Amino acid sequence: MSNQLILALSKGRILEETLPLLADAGITPADDFGRSRKLLFDTNLPDVKLVVIRAVDVPTYVQLGAADLGVAGKDVLLEHGAEGLYEPLDLGISRCRLMTAGIVGAQPAHAKRRVATKFVNVARRYYAEQGIQAEVIKLYGAMELAPLMNLADEIVDIVDTGNTLRANGMEPRELIENISTRLVVNKASMTMKHERLRPLIERLRQAVTARLPA
Repeated sequence: MSNQLILALSKGRILEETLPLLADAGITPADDFGRSRKLLFDTNLPDVKLVVIRAVDVPTYVQLGAADLGVAGKDVLLEHGAEGLYEPLDLGISRCRLMTAGIVGAQPAHAKRRVATKFVNVARRYYAEQGIQAEVIKLYGAMELAPLMNLADEIVDIVDTGNTLRANGMEPRELIENISTRLVVNKASMTMKHERLRPLIERLRQAVTARLPA
């Protein structure tokens, strides 16, 4: 096992909110992510490197030990599954809700529904728990289009402000999970590199705590 600690970061909005939190914890990349074509970045800490990858790939990198720890949304973790991962810290950033949604005023069928989502595993579990037979259709984007085009009765998707839903004549329905960004750690790394991971996790914990309202 490498002596380096590899921290996998999610691209996009989560990255924009993670970097200030890392800075608060005393961890800064040696290069500007926006200007560099590198995939693996040195930091001001000689034994810590950062890798920036798609959010959906973070659990896989950490689970299989390519990265020792990672930053990922709870929605991705719920969909991917968290075997082989510790989840020691809620970073409290990129908060949103994972919800069902449908056309305003439309009454969904109680027994059977057609559901469009990229969160296929989450949707199947949720509807099964509700005793609803669901035909789940996997889409990768523009979820709101599915009910409008009669492709689905409702969708399961991330809701932040709800503006996109309203603009398309839709409304949020049932809350599946409140979502925020989590720190995850490879279980083998937690054992083999415990003495080096522990202070890094504590730095992040203190940075998160410092942001909480008094």
